[in-house]
Amino acid sequence: MNSNGSNKGFRYFITFLKYLSLVFFSFVAVLPIISCVITAFKTDTEYQQTNVMVPPESWFNFTNFTQAFQRANMGRAFLNSTIILICVLVASVLIGTQLAYVLNRFKFPGNGLIRNLFLFATLLPGVAMQISVYEIMFKLHFINSLPGYIIMMCGTDVIAIYIYIQFFENISYSVDESAIMDGASYFTIFYRILLPLLKPAIVTSCILKGVGTYNEYYCANLYLQDKKKYPTVATSLYTFVGPLGSKYNLICAGVIISLLPALILFIFCQKQIYSGLTAGAVKG
Repeated sequence: MNSNGSNKGFRYFITFLKYLSLVFFSFVAVLPIISCVITAFKTDTEYQQTNVMVPPESWFNFTNFTQAFQRANMGRAFLNSTIILICVLVASVLIGTQLAYVLNRFKFPGNGLIRNLFLFATLLPGVAMQISVYEIMFKLHFINSLPGYIIMMCGTDVIAIYIYIQFFENISYSVDESAIMDGASYFTIFYRILLPLLKPAIVTSCILKGVGTYNEYYCANLYLQDKKKYPTVATSLYTFVGPLGSKYNLICAGVIISLLPALILFIFCQKQIYSGLTAGAVKG
């Protein structure tokens, strides 16, 4: 009896620790967002004289939001980021799915070598490769060019390719063979039969690629150097950073504005997002 009671108490203690750690890490994750929201509604005087967690005098002070949107040219930034995001996602899906289709469905000399090269590419540090990439971009006159930046961002997404290959391996070859017997070409099989079956994988890869592209600051700051003509959502927020200090209340307001499109998209498409992520999970 004492042994059973001690084991039961130990299990309760472990369960308590699990929930306590969950609450703690959830609080740590949410705390910066709460601080950002509070700061976004403060005036310059309030921000300088009060703690970041002290609520503002008025929750209806939208002056920071209007100033952030206008002074950071966020309208143009949203337009540029939307164009970049749509072009990059369309190109990455078309390129990635076709590469995965060829590597999975066709056996040819060098197939394994190509896969290993893709795997090796993931081990290379992206920042270190920017030296050669910048030189190529400079010689092609792609610096301060939105089309050039889009082409650079459309580079092969290795993770997405492996996600597509994993899904192709779960689709029976008999589907292809039946379509070929009915007179379908390889392009017809890919675009009309296999591509619709890849919808969960496409959703998963688009989420991963889309978040990275939307939040990309390093490459946008490096290759789109004319911030007045080619601002993006990520680079526009640095308008309020200077040698004499930073307008953090305006920066926080700009951060909230930049989060709104992703939040609205998640609210209306959360069912598709969850289904895509769960279907795209690696199954044992």
